[in-house]
Amino acid sequence: MAFAPRLSNLVIMSVDHTPAELPPGLLAEYLESAATQLRVLAELADRLAVAGNDAKALDRLRQETHKIRGSAGSYGFWEASRLAAGMEETAKDWVARPNDEDLNRGSVAQWFVVQLAEALQLEPPPAEERSSRPADAPPARPTPPAPPPAGTGPGAPEVIVVEDDPALAGLLEYGLRARGYRFVSFRNGRDALDALLALDVAGMQPLLLLDVDLPALDGYSILETLTRERPGQYRVVFTTVHGDESEQLRGLEAGALDYLVKPISLRVALEKIRRWVGR
Repeated sequence: MAFAPRLSNLVIMSVDHTPAELPPGLLAEYLESAATQLRVLAELADRLAVAGNDAKALDRLRQETHKIRGSAGSYGFWEASRLAAGMEETAKDWVARPNDEDLNRGSVAQWFVVQLAEALQLEPPPAEERSSRPADAPPARPTPPAPPPAGTGPGAPEVIVVEDDPALAGLLEYGLRARGYRFVSFRNGRDALDALLALDVAGMQPLLLLDVDLPALDGYSILETLTRERPGQYRVVFTTVHGDESEQLRGLEAGALDYLVKPISLRVALEKIRRWVGR
């Protein structure tokens, strides 16, 4: 799948969230370097679209996302850093299991490049700027069928995502949509609780992926209210960057089913969701 760029060349847009002490010239140099990394990532995504088990492309993807994870945060692009962290964990899983393909890896990587470009306030690299398929790439294989369209659908949702980090939420939503789950998402704790209390789950007991640290109302408060007012209606899995033993025990004792510790590998998350949902 080729990208449909909005402009013919990479364009550096205005940046207003980087550290104030950075000299403008240094920031421009970083963005120029990031644009080059985006082109490399786009080429890797194209290779994986042809052969998802391309071991060299998988390992290079892991290396490049690791670099961006550190550099983007250093320049104040925190969403880009978090997005790269999730993709790095996913790439690690792919490297460890090159032939165990659960999703169209090329599509996931292409989605990542577009989201990363947006987080860095850069344009995705046009297809004509990317090199052709390398000679060492594995032979082409049939393209898997496209995933089902919408993530939402008729009836109660199977999965509910309450996550204020747009990078992680976007990654989870992409995976859920690709797997054909019915899902809804919320970015704010108060809005999520109001909707959860009013939702008719029709006896389905949806899986609730609930961030611990949320604006307006934290995850523990949401679980406490649901336990009191809607007992047994939701199966709750907390998502958090705080993966220490005491934090996990607190959530489990509060009634959570399990924990997902950030950064989250998409492959691992989807496998756990499959087991929790039952399909």
